[in-house]
Amino acid sequence: MNNYFTIFINGDPFNCDSSMSLLDILRYLDIDVNNVIIEYNNDIIHRIQFNSLLFKPKDAIEIITIVGGG
Repeated sequence: MNNYFTIFINGDPFNCDSSMSLLDILRYLDIDVNNVIIEYNNDIIHRIQFNSLLFKPKDAIEIITIVGGG
């Protein structure tokens, strides 16, 4: 049986399955994981943790997109 709950992404509620990792959510949202910085409950998360980070209800992430240019 799936367990759904709400987390917050950039301040907005997002309903997710308890089995979804951070990487799963970023892929679902079609976000390029190579061009983002993720803050999880006020801590910066290293890219190698994206697949192993699972959420708890009411967790919060901020997705910061890196934009290059010149």
